[in-house]
Amino acid sequence: MTRWGEPFRESDALATAAVVDKAQIAIVVIDRSSLLRYWNPFARELFGFVGGRDYVGLSLLDIGIHESDREHASELARRVLRGEPWEGTFAVLKGDSTWIHVRAQAVPMRDESGEIDGITLIAREALRSGRVEEQYGLLERIGSRLAGSLEFDSTVKGVAGILVPQFADHCFIDLYDHDRLVRQVSVHAEGWTPPPRTWFEVGDEVRYPERHFVTQALRRLETIVSSDYLFENSPSSRSDAVSRQVGVTSAIAAPLRARGEVLGVLTLALSGLSPRQKSTYGGFDRDLVGAIASRVALSIDNARLFEEERSTALAFQRSLLPHHFPHLDGLTIAHRYQPAGPLQAHGYGVQTQVGGDFYDAIPLSAGRVGLVIGDVEGRGPHAAAVMGQLRAALRAFAQADREPADILRELDEWVRQLGQPEEEGEDGGHWIPSVSCLYMVYDAWSRELSYANAGHATPLLVTSDSVDKLDLAVADRMLGVRAKGGSAEDIVYHQAELRLPLGATLVMYTDGLVDRRPVGGTPDPERALAKLAERVAEVADKDVDEIAEAAVHSVPGELDDDTALLVVRTHSDELALREGWFPSEASTVGEARHLAANTFKEWGMDRDQSELACLLVSEIVTNVVIHATPHPVHREFTGNGVLDSETPLGGGSMPDEFDEDWTDLLEEAAEEGDEPVEDPADKEFLLRLRRGASAVWVEVFDHDLRLPRIRSAAADDEGGRGLYLVEQLASRWGSRPTPDGKAVWFEMPMHGTDEEKPEE
Repeated sequence: MTRWGEPFRESDALATAAVVDKAQIAIVVIDRSSLLRYWNPFARELFGFVGGRDYVGLSLLDIGIHESDREHASELARRVLRGEPWEGTFAVLKGDSTWIHVRAQAVPMRDESGEIDGITLIAREALRSGRVEEQYGLLERIGSRLAGSLEFDSTVKGVAGILVPQFADHCFIDLYDHDRLVRQVSVHAEGWTPPPRTWFEVGDEVRYPERHFVTQALRRLETIVSSDYLFENSPSSRSDAVSRQVGVTSAIAAPLRARGEVLGVLTLALSGLSPRQKSTYGGFDRDLVGAIASRVALSIDNARLFEEERSTALAFQRSLLPHHFPHLDGLTIAHRYQPAGPLQAHGYGVQTQVGGDFYDAIPLSAGRVGLVIGDVEGRGPHAAAVMGQLRAALRAFAQADREPADILRELDEWVRQLGQPEEEGEDGGHWIPSVSCLYMVYDAWSRELSYANAGHATPLLVTSDSVDKLDLAVADRMLGVRAKGGSAEDIVYHQAELRLPLGATLVMYTDGLVDRRPVGGTPDPERALAKLAERVAEVADKDVDEIAEAAVHSVPGELDDDTALLVVRTHSDELALREGWFPSEASTVGEARHLAANTFKEWGMDRDQSELACLLVSEIVTNVVIHATPHPVHREFTGNGVLDSETPLGGGSMPDEFDEDWTDLLEEAAEEGDEPVEDPADKEFLLRLRRGASAVWVEVFDHDLRLPRIRSAAADDEGGRGLYLVEQLASRWGSRPTPDGKAVWFEMPMHGTDEEKPEE
């Protein structure tokens, strides 16, 4: 035996190993990659290593560290490998499925050259000795857990998970809901559950007797320890019986107070569920639980305020998005919106993450539909407010039957006017939001899709054979990003068309779906897009709601940005179309009406509805015969507006609208009756009839560039009432410019409403 102060001799090397083997403290050695290299027998016992299993080369995280503490353990390794010592507490699930909390110290190991090549970890079970510093370690651990979350459920359950079984065998948190005390948390050691209808369960209203120690704690607003008279004044005889059966020996009740308001009460109890040296609480425990209750109350109050703020923000966000869409012929639509999680900064949730993602499906003229998906830059209420204004403006432009490229050009200018002044010291500049937006107009009868794209992600095209990106020929800059004084090309948005396959499905999404951050990693949009396509392919034959649900959950990871999703499936059920060209002559009005009458009858339209529709066909066709220009005029839609191929006769600017009072025109036509008649081929119109599930649309195309308007006809006027009839009798009507003229249209239900007949 080497005397005190003398160095070990070589023969004493085994004695040194024996000391480590017999030490009643865990010693674990890990390498720079956090892989296990050595542990002593006490470490095997403390961490519950399963006998016979080889743990060499396994990660430190594989010895049972709880998932919620794995980042904690990883930080331990990073800090020590930088040369700094570390001390802390973390939860461990032992090999026999029991929980313990371990207090650990870690120091770097250095090789002969002084380089750090590993870590030595010294650990023991926390609080087993009841040392004051270890109990304050528990307070530190609870503080860290509370600081890491602003969600109410995780806050209260996380605290209970730390206190049980290390400091208590039972933990209850009861909170006031107005004047009712309601149980929010009930956690017990060893997975024990009280028999039904004995102790209060989560969600139950809690009523304590007048002299119960919890009632006294709430009345006095102080932490109370109860041990000697624990079973007196129990809420019920069944509750008292279970308390005796489980062996409750001591309890502490601490009021939860924040901002001068009593939120509820935290109750802890010791019993025979877990073996421990300590069976009763003392004065130090009372003070410790009082300190814990103060932190818990503040966290609960913050969590409630945060959830209220988040709920308000999300309600605001969702109010700006459509909740449902009307029936759209030839389309079936599903939509989803997922808000981002709270913005994290230094472990604290500090901002509710509403955002600017949006979608829409807009009914247009003659059964066509405008499909929109977009994303406003940034997060928070301002981005959501910009999104709401943008969607309203886009819908107004779309319902005026503007072309997609023309709409994006108008929106670009509109977005620039939403810019906010920068902070002081920014040279008086303005912040202009950048917005991605894809706007498409779909015609279900022809399956044609015309679109313009302002820097948005390409949708997925789902067919019976594949899931691929939709082949978009044009993609321009995002809205609001044009540089001041840019080139002429910089202000132009282009437009293109394509035809969708029969039964095709479009999956339109914002970048929040593919920019999700894997746990411990960085976003990989390409890989995420591949996962999205793979998951969508698995459910391609399902309905659109199932596809939307699968798509929105296809990419794992943290929601750092909100996500909007629009799934659109095309079909041709109950659709029909008939059209015909007619010379712009008075005799053809009857022919056009005859075609419409026969078609409506064939489609099963109610007789009364058919007669009304035929009347309106006569009105709008008559307008065409009287007013259509004799020569086609080509119209081109450009970034600078609408350009026509020729100037109207008579010089000067062409009127935007025409007056439907044609009395003077009829008189002029009679006076010129002897003049040569124009070639009918130069003056003709197209009548197009469309049928949907419950309505028909009538469109008349001609080469006149002027759009009709309703005029106020005098009592003795012979004309001027045609469009008034259309306005009164049709469900909807309107007109829109076309590349070589205009189209006037109206919608009429196929079946009238069944009204009760008056009694005779």
